[in-house]
Amino acid sequence: MTRRLGVLLVPVSGLSGTSYPVGTQVAIRGTGASVDGFVDGDWLPLAWWEFADTQQDDTPQI
Repeated sequence: MTRRLGVLLVPVSGLSGTSYPVGTQVAIRGTGASVDGFVDGDWLPLAWWEFADTQQDDTPQI
């Protein structure tokens, strides 16, 4: 599965208790109404409305 990149649209707390502000870049795994987000190894359970996709990590930019 290709890892996607996204940004947070709202502040989200990670499993570690750290709160990540709007605009934080996250690595996203999964599809559907909820996905797994990761910031420096910290897991963020995300709903579809909490983030926006920016690009796929391994897709060459033209």
